[in-house]
Amino acid sequence: MTTAQKLSFDVQLSDHARTAAEREAVLANPGFGQHFTDHMISIDYTEALGWHNAQLMPYGPLSLDPATAVFHYAQELFEGLKAYRTSGDTIATFRPYANAARFNKSCVRMAMPELPEEVFVEALELLVQTDKDWVPTTEGHSLYLRPFIIATQVGLGVNYPSRSYRFMVIASPAASYFSGGIKPVSVWLSTDYTRAAPGGTGAAKCGGNYAAAFVATRQAVEEGCDQVVWLDSAEHRYVEEMGGMNLFFVYGDKLLTPALTGTLLPGITRDSILTLAADLGLEAEEGRLSIEEWQAGCESGELTEVFACGTAAVVTPVGSVKGADRAWTVGDGTAGPVTMRVRDELVGIQYGTRPDPHSWLHKIG
Repeated sequence: MTTAQKLSFDVQLSDHARTAAEREAVLANPGFGQHFTDHMISIDYTEALGWHNAQLMPYGPLSLDPATAVFHYAQELFEGLKAYRTSGDTIATFRPYANAARFNKSCVRMAMPELPEEVFVEALELLVQTDKDWVPTTEGHSLYLRPFIIATQVGLGVNYPSRSYRFMVIASPAASYFSGGIKPVSVWLSTDYTRAAPGGTGAAKCGGNYAAAFVATRQAVEEGCDQVVWLDSAEHRYVEEMGGMNLFFVYGDKLLTPALTGTLLPGITRDSILTLAADLGLEAEEGRLSIEEWQAGCESGELTEVFACGTAAVVTPVGSVKGADRAWTVGDGTAGPVTMRVRDELVGIQYGTRPDPHSWLHKIG
C-alpha cells in the first residue's frame, strides 16, 4: 500500500456556505459550469513526500507564483463525471473508477505522478457527501465533478517535468449541456486544423487539446454550426471525434464508432454505449469512416442516424453536416429512434430508474 493510500483528509468546513435559499436559487437555473459548491478538495505531491496534505476546504481562489510551471508549460489534465440523485433519493456517481483509471493513463502521458484510484474516488465521495445538498433534484440535472491536476513547481525551464503537483476536485450543479435541451446539432468538418496526431496527446484529457480546438470551434460557429468534427491528421478524410465528444454512426441496428488510435479520447460514455449495445440488441463495432462514406451513407439512406456522446452532453443527435465544399442532412434531421433508445437506457441507469446490470452506479449516500 502506498503512502497516498493512507491519506487522511483534513476537513475544514466553510464559514460562508450559501444559505438554503441562495442554493435553491442557483439550482433553479444552474446552467453548466457557472456556479460551484461550497467546498473543494486539494492534495499536494512532491517527489520527497509523495501525495500528502489532503484537505477538504472552502471553495475559493488559489494563490500561485507567476512562475508556476502550469502557466508556462501547460502540464495539467482533468476529468469530468457526474453525481446523480437517483430514483431512491440516494446519490451515486457513474463509473468513477473508470475515470480514475483514465486519469492515471493521462498522467503517464503527461509525465505526472499517478494518483491511486482509491484516493481519487475517496476525494469525490468526500466532496459530494459534504455538499450533497447541491445535488439537484430536477429531472435531467446533476452535479458535475471536475477532478484536475496541475504542475506547481516554481521556475522556468523545459528540461524536466515539474517535481511538485496539486490534485483538486471542484463541483458544479448542471442542467443540460446544450441550451434548449435535446435537439440535433449541426457540425462543421474541420479541414484547416487538426486536434491530434499519432504519438501526441489526443488520448489524454489535457487542457492543451481543448485550447488548440477553440479556433476550429469558432470557425464552426462562424459557419453557422454548433460544433466541430475532427478528422485524421494525415489525410483530413477520416472521422475521429466531435469537439469533446465521441461519435457513433447508426446503420439500422448496427453502431459504428471510430476506433481508438491514440488520437482521440477514450470516452467513458463511449465505452458504456459499446457495452449497452448488446443489451439493446444492437451490433456495435469500432472502425474507420471517411467523410465521403458518411455523406454517401446518408444520401443512400443506409446510414440512418448519428449521435455524439460524452459525460457533459450524454447522448446528443447530429442533424446536419457542413464542410468547405459539401453539406448534407442526417436522416430527416431529427433525433432518431436508436439514438433516443440508447440515450434513454443510459440516462435511466444513471438516475436509477432502470436496472444497472453492469454495476456502474457507485453509491455515495
